[in-house]
Amino acid sequence: MGDAPARLDTFRASDGYRFYYRRYPPPGEPLARLVFVHGIRSHGGWYARSCGRFAAAGFDVYFLDRRGSGLNTAGRGDAPSFRRLLDDVAEFVQHLRADRAHLPVVLGGISWGGKLAVGLPYRRPGLVDGLVLLCPGLVAKVAPPFARRARIAAARVLRPGKFFPIPLNEPELFTSSTDWQAYIDREPHGLREATARFLFGSFGLDIYLRRAARRVTVPTLLVLGGRDRIIDVAGTRLYAGRFGSPVSALDYPDAHHTLEFEPDGHPWVDDVVGWLRRRVV
Repeated sequence: MGDAPARLDTFRASDGYRFYYRRYPPPGEPLARLVFVHGIRSHGGWYARSCGRFAAAGFDVYFLDRRGSGLNTAGRGDAPSFRRLLDDVAEFVQHLRADRAHLPVVLGGISWGGKLAVGLPYRRPGLVDGLVLLCPGLVAKVAPPFARRARIAAARVLRPGKFFPIPLNEPELFTSSTDWQAYIDREPHGLREATARFLFGSFGLDIYLRRAARRVTVPTLLVLGGRDRIIDVAGTRLYAGRFGSPVSALDYPDAHHTLEFEPDGHPWVDDVVGWLRRRVV
């Protein structure tokens, strides 16, 4: 389960926050750039296998660790607002486009990161050329209990930095593989708590996405696992039907939420590459 070779670097956002990202360069001239954003619990270190395969297929791959997550220790579990998180992604993509602007840029949103991917075309129109949504957290099955949501709302006003558990602390929600469950349970960089400010911001992002859906007009691929225990697969498909352009879909009936942890030989990366070659590059 060791990481594939990656180049680790940091990017400074306009408010001064510096966050980590991993880059997986292709062996030759890239076909396009892939920029990935991760889920609420995970980070870029979970996805080395697929990033290495995307790079080997000819894509210049960048995986961002969201501020306060993964390798980013400053403001752990916190963010000023969901708009700031959208701006982090936007500013990074703008930075990439300053060099070799002819290369298409595709934004990949995994789980909760799918919210940021769908919200970006509304926040910053025309910035990306396509979206790949991997089991995106647009319609969730798992949420904090009502009483905890009420406490989060109150704390957001009175104690915005107060921490609450993330409702995804059971590794079996992500995968059926006992080896990968053990990895999730033991690896040190996964986020297990978040502030009231962050969690309330996530609720606000859900409301924002009601308006954002129709602004998604770039080619979009929706990838779903039939045994996903974290997102509502049918509801997510219906939500994607509100996008402003047709959506392609890949369905894997036996797959779980984190496709990265499906057994070796699973076709999802090759299928995504095929779609990218047909629709974007």
